[in-house]
Amino acid sequence: MTKEVSLEEIKKISSVMKGFTLSQVKEITGMSTASIQNWISRGWVPRPVNKKYSTDHISRIMIIKTLAPVLGLERTSRLLSYVNGDTDDKSDDIVSETELYEYIIKTEECSRNSGTVSQDLEEGIRETLGGYVEKSPGSYERMFKALRIICLAFASSAIREKCLELMKEVERDVPERRQ
Repeated sequence: MTKEVSLEEIKKISSVMKGFTLSQVKEITGMSTASIQNWISRGWVPRPVNKKYSTDHISRIMIIKTLAPVLGLERTSRLLSYVNGDTDDKSDDIVSETELYEYIIKTEECSRNSGTVSQDLEEGIRETLGGYVEKSPGSYERMFKALRIICLAFASSAIREKCLELMKEVERDVPERRQ
């Protein structure tokens, strides 16, 4: 069973330990070693440096883990490439993976506290990106579009989970039909 660890705790631990081992990443993210290594070999997660994983690695894994059930792995990878290009080339990044994850968390909180999805979501994203400084022309719009997709995918995932929860109640009340 994985223990929930906040992003702030991960950052503190990483600064002291100078990174995480694969088994620690597995424990923090709840992902299997095989999945993490598969994502690295496919270029969806950057390679570790000297067998150490950073908060950016963990953030990217958590983003993919959350988005993949809704968007699929290929689309999730394309979306993250839209934001930060090649996983092993930091020069084309418009934001660090950890910052992106923080923006996602903040935006998701804004949208969860709002009444309507579309307009309040856009306002929440603009509020979240208030301090964002463009790294290149158009990067603000790319961030905005990506966060909008990500937050809608998170909302879709949450709605799906709620539906499945309710279905379990229905299934308990209605016996399975014999065929």
